[in-house]
Amino acid sequence: MSKKKLKNENDLLKEALRVGVRYFESRGAGKFEPTDHIDIKIRAIYLLLVKDKVIQPLATNDENLVNMRHKLAIWISKNLPKDHQLLL
Repeated sequence: MSKKKLKNENDLLKEALRVGVRYFESRGAGKFEPTDHIDIKIRAIYLLLVKDKVIQPLATNDENLVNMRHKLAIWISKNLPKDHQLLL
């Protein structure tokens, strides 16, 4: 999978995690603890979004944390208002 780094990708990922944690918990999928590692959150949010058909799954051989991070950044970038500061 060749991926193009998004502008503000790290900040987009932070926003995706913020929104994703709220989605995950409001969906009743579980609750994250403050001590949970970021990689656990990324994997859990990614898998739930795929299960709920919110995002397309990665190809099996591309399913790794680097690509999941990128996928979550893309997801949030498509769901922010066009004039959001992270998209400018």
